[in-house]
Amino acid sequence: MPAVVSSPIPSVLEKLGPLDADRIADLRPYLASVPDPRSRRGRWHSLVSVLLVCACAVVSGAKSLDETAEFGERATNTLLASLGMRRHLLGWRRSPKPVTIGRVLMALDGDALDQAVGAYLADQHRKLACGDASATRPRRVIAVDGKALKGSARLDTPRRHLLSAVTHHPVAALAQVEIGAKTNETRHFKPLLAPLDLADTVVTFDALHSVKANTTWLVETKKAHYIAVIKTNQPTTYAQPAALPWTCIKVQHTSSVTAHGRRESRSIKTCALAGNLGEIAFPHARLAIRVHRRRKPTGRTESRESVFAVTSWIPTRPARPTSPLRFAGTGGSRIPPTTSEMSPSPRTPQPSTPTAHPAPWPASVTSPSAS
Repeated sequence: MPAVVSSPIPSVLEKLGPLDADRIADLRPYLASVPDPRSRRGRWHSLVSVLLVCACAVVSGAKSLDETAEFGERATNTLLASLGMRRHLLGWRRSPKPVTIGRVLMALDGDALDQAVGAYLADQHRKLACGDASATRPRRVIAVDGKALKGSARLDTPRRHLLSAVTHHPVAALAQVEIGAKTNETRHFKPLLAPLDLADTVVTFDALHSVKANTTWLVETKKAHYIAVIKTNQPTTYAQPAALPWTCIKVQHTSSVTAHGRRESRSIKTCALAGNLGEIAFPHARLAIRVHRRRKPTGRTESRESVFAVTSWIPTRPARPTSPLRFAGTGGSRIPPTTSEMSPSPRTPQPSTPTAHPAPWPASVTSPSAS
């Protein structure tokens, strides 16, 4: 249950994770950038102190305004002082009441708070990566996906929809925007990622965002790589990877898992694309991927599906469990493993002599006249 009716702000604060004294001190400058919607007259609590109380309460499990206010009432003077609560002349400190918290959250600019929290998490993620400079780090991978906010629906309004950019490892929501009722996720793709430093980062997304303008912007402007899922909503583009000679290509990786009442198995194949042909199929595409998935729900018949994707990134080293191409196949943050650099499975032993990649798209497929 959100702290404020149909407000996404508590879900924003949940992204912060555990907060200690040092992290509270680090978070304070970011929250100070959020504009205060209240009048200057009659303020007792600063906006930063109110937001810090809400943040500590939410990450501690508070689900309502009363629980948030109760957290502040039970806090010690030392904790309230670290949160920036104003000290009375008599020496006591008091946390804001539920009415005060509710009014502040209702009037607050949610997008500004999203940007502040996302900037804090991005900097923390960057510091963590720099601190591990001595070890071999996996390539940074960010998934872009949209979800409906649970508990935000009302009788006269649908659930609020959010579009987020989340790192795969470690998991952190770096950016988040709300999608209006009269628009869709596609137009928010660039504004969501524009503030982030994406140099040498692999961005994964589902077929909804597999737009040539987005992929061109990622590679040329943000200096990033992408893994784009191609589905039948783009019939001309879909026909090109589907027409590749996949039957002549050996399986590079297989995986299977049993969960949620079903058993799924995936087999991965990849095919390199010639430089002069990749531009015709998809901007900067250098590798085509096919994920063949078998799904067997308990008590039901087995279903099979082939998913195609293209990427601008070609692995140059043996893949680790967190390799970006492990997350390509079904879009967003739920993408199965896929890379030709992975070790072959026991059922597909590696050949004794190197083999070249199969030929790229046939001329009849990539020719403009063929479409």
